[in-house]
This record gives sequence, C-alpha cells and structure tokens, in this order.
Amino acid sequence: MAKVAFIGLGNMGLPMAQNLLKAGHQVEGFDLSPASVEKLKAAGGAIATNAAEAAKRAEVVITMLPAGKQVREVYLGAGGIVETARPATLLIDSSTIDVETARAVAAAAEKKDLAMLDAPVSGGVGGATAGTLTFMVGGSDKAFAQAKPILEQMGKTIVHAGGAGNGQAAKICNNMILGVSMIAVSEAFVLAEKLGLDAQKLFDISSKSSGQCWSMTSYCPVPGPVPASPANRDYQPGFTAAMMLKDLNLAQDAAKAAGTKTPLGANAAKVYADYAESGGAGQDFSGIIRHLKK
Repeated sequence: MAKVAFIGLGNMGLPMAQNLLKAGHQVEGFDLSPASVEKLKAAGGAIATNAAEAAKRAEVVITMLPAGKQVREVYLGAGGIVETARPATLLIDSSTIDVETARAVAAAAEKKDLAMLDAPVSGGVGGATAGTLTFMVGGSDKAFAQAKPILEQMGKTIVHAGGAGNGQAAKICNNMILGVSMIAVSEAFVLAEKLGLDAQKLFDISSKSSGQCWSMTSYCPVPGPVPASPANRDYQPGFTAAMMLKDLNLAQDAAKAAGTKTPLGANAAKVYADYAESGGAGQDFSGIIRHLKK
C-alpha cells in the first residue's frame, strides 16, 4: 500500500481520498477548508499543515484543485510540490485545467526526476463516491503503469490518452460534446412540449433511434423517463452549470490556441454563460432546459 498525499478535499477530492483509505492506503490530506480535512480525519486519514509538507512524506501526490492558477501555485510556487517532493515521487493532477498548464507543470516535474500525470475525471460526485470515475490520463507509459493501480481504487475506467496534457485535451473535448448534446436534447424536449408531444413518448422514440445519446438516455433533462437523473430532484447538481461553463471555456481557449473553429462549442459556452448569469450556476447543468424554456 502507498503513502498518498491528497491535496484538495472538495466535493470530488474528499470521496476520492476516502476510497483510497478504504483500499488500505495511507492518506495524508490538505485543504483550505477545516471541515473537509476533519472529514478525512474521521475516515482514518491524517491531516497535513500544508501541501508541501504532505508531499515531502508521500510516495504518491494527488491534487484536485479548482483551476490552472491553483495548480501552478501548488506545484511550481516557492516551496511547492515540485520543489519539495522527493525524487521518483509520482505526481497525479486530477484537476480539470488548461492543456498549457498541464504540460508546463509536467515539464518542470520531469526536470526534478518526478513522474507527472494529468488525470482529469468524468463521473461527477456520484462517481467519485462510488469509485466509478473515468480517468483520462496524460503522461509517460512508465508513469501510467505506476499510477494505474492507485487510480483503479477511485475509478472504473482508466484510459491512457497519450503524452503530457492529453488527459486534459480528452476531458475538454469530451465535455464539449456533452455540453452541446445536452442543449440539443433539451431543445428537442422544449419543442416537443410546444408541439403537443408527450416527453415520455419522445424519450421512448429517440432513446431507441438516431437521437440516442448519453444526455438522452442516462441524464434525461425532463422528469420521468430516467429516474436517476437530476431532473427528478429539482436539478440538484451532480455536475453544476458553472463547472460545465468552465470546461466549455477551456475548450474554447484550446480551440483558439490550436487555430480550430468549434462553432457549436462556442455557442454552447454562450448559452451556459447566460444560464449561469441568470441564477443557474449552482444547479445541475441539465437544468439548462429551464433556461431554454424561458
């Protein structure tokens, strides 16, 4: 079993760290929220005074942070993880951030003889709690092989996407598909209602024909057809609209940097920005259907 430092114990990080504890790993955690670290302690984990101190004692460091700015600070700042971690320590960043930052941090880590992976996740809080996340991993073959047994304690599907930054590339491309498809599915249900077509009838048809997609069959944005979807819980979030907007904006930044046009992705970002600004930021992203109805 490994000595793991887990930095970032929010809605995703805490259940991920708890699953590592359940698997028998030694976990020392750090977060700016006292309540979060106390929950880790209650589950059997240790508490570090800061990220660097936890990294010094760890064989594996996992971070789950809000954005690229925080990732750069925690890894590359004075007294950060890259500076303080012992040689050969495995670093895994599961934050969803920009590709450029992921590659910059990986390059700095390599210079210090530290294996570095970007490993963002899909599956939301439910997947983090159940240990069924999908990890999209960028980095070397050697580092991936070393990390896979650890990641398998937190996720069900572990995919090596290629070199440094490719995990982030896969995440933002995947979530651009998701954001666009959820808007399309929601628009179809809104139109069906206006035309007098029952939502269940549309679901029964589209879920078995060419309109089938994850946003339809697993996360249907109208109450009824998919009992587990947030639509049946007043759109309490599994994945907030604010988080979807963050990922869509990351995709747009990447598209601009790559000189690639993504018109549907750009429009999806605008729609979710309007939804967030109108008060929907904290609701589940599938609640976009409410915004479209207005």
